[in-house]
Amino acid sequence: MGLAEERIQPEEIVNTSKTVLPFGMRDKFGYLFGDFGNDFFFILVSSYLMVYYTDILHVSAAAVGVLFAVARIWDAFADVIWGRFIDSRKTTKHGKFIPWIFRMSFPLVISGVLMFVQIPGVSDGFNVAFAFAMYILWGTLYATVNIPYGSMASVITDNPVERTSLSTWRTMGASMAALIINVGGPLILFQDNVASANRFLLAAIIFGILSLACYMACVTLSTERIVQAEKVNERGDFKKTVKGLGKNKPLLWLLVTSVIFMLTMLMIGSVNVYLFKNYFGSTVALSIVGFIQTAVVFIAMPFIKPAVARFGKKEVGSVGLLLASVSYLLLYALPDVSVTLFLVLSGVGMFGMQTFNLIIWAFVTDVIDYHEYLTNLREDGTVYSIYSFARKIGQAAAAGVAGFAITAVGYDATVGTQPQDVLDGLYGLATLIPGVLFLLGFIALAIFYPLNKKRTDNLTAYLSEKREAK
Repeated sequence: MGLAEERIQPEEIVNTSKTVLPFGMRDKFGYLFGDFGNDFFFILVSSYLMVYYTDILHVSAAAVGVLFAVARIWDAFADVIWGRFIDSRKTTKHGKFIPWIFRMSFPLVISGVLMFVQIPGVSDGFNVAFAFAMYILWGTLYATVNIPYGSMASVITDNPVERTSLSTWRTMGASMAALIINVGGPLILFQDNVASANRFLLAAIIFGILSLACYMACVTLSTERIVQAEKVNERGDFKKTVKGLGKNKPLLWLLVTSVIFMLTMLMIGSVNVYLFKNYFGSTVALSIVGFIQTAVVFIAMPFIKPAVARFGKKEVGSVGLLLASVSYLLLYALPDVSVTLFLVLSGVGMFGMQTFNLIIWAFVTDVIDYHEYLTNLREDGTVYSIYSFARKIGQAAAAGVAGFAITAVGYDATVGTQPQDVLDGLYGLATLIPGVLFLLGFIALAIFYPLNKKRTDNLTAYLSEKREAK
């Protein structure tokens, strides 16, 4: 059914503030700082926590994989619960989402530091249990900050081009955190190629302070402009919400693509630590990979807005995923790849990966709009939490698959030099698997995701007209 055929009257969206600044650079920097703060710990955890558990606490990679998978599944449900809770709250004079980012950032950062604390004078088993408990607590608290932060994009502006800018600046914030952690992390965390417990704790404290400062900048610089009109004695119809989510094909196929993308990206991050530490024997090269991963974001960034304006988000994102797939499959197919060639070709793959990643959050605002179109309900927190749920499932799968796969190829942390068959297995995990998964992501987005440029523009115009027809 076309947008013009279904006569739905969306709930009125109004701006109740008398002195709201127009959308501009202040909002972009504010949104940048949000994911800058998020990813200081998110990337540290996704890239290095498994090494902390296996090489410092001496937990098997398979056991860590189980922990990560269970924790991420729990986090996925926590996201949905928190999203529904946020949607049930009234908008304050500071906004609906900003106050929660401020309140919950403090316990989130504290729990992040505690993940890397080893208590002296207790058994190794106690330290393992404490580390596991802090990891689960951190993941739960992460939802209380990330759900309102991600939902906030759709109320900062309703302009599709401006939303694409927010997505780009958000990814740039994450990339800046990645630059610091992936480049500086190996130099801080490892001493003579060996993971150091004291260095991990030092890094957590440093990144925790930086993370909190970024959250405060996000709260200070961001402005919520689109405020849903309060209706007396009216609450969201949960059955209607669920029915709308089930009919929201753009959301469903975005979920599929996002699960595949998160699984692939996080698996690359986890396996690369072992690959460069063991296969190439150089954690310095791992720092170079971290630099490349961030550099390609800044290379791609100037092209994203004009490319999306001309071709559309779906079209640009699909090309990025296809480029990533071809690059990693080529790395697997070529014989005797040197560390230099690996860096070059993986850099091309990362360019494709980041091209999609730069606009991924703009996809989310589109599916939130489509939910409003279908249901006559504006439920930013709920829809965003469903999307976050899918990402957490991808994270859970990545953690479980990476842990079991590393164990399956025979990796043994107690052995100084890994056998050649183990090294070859690690190389396959770092190249073939990402190549295949990126290809699946391309198929899901290019063929099945229905909101191409024309349909997205029509959706935006349709909702805008309805909101103005008071």
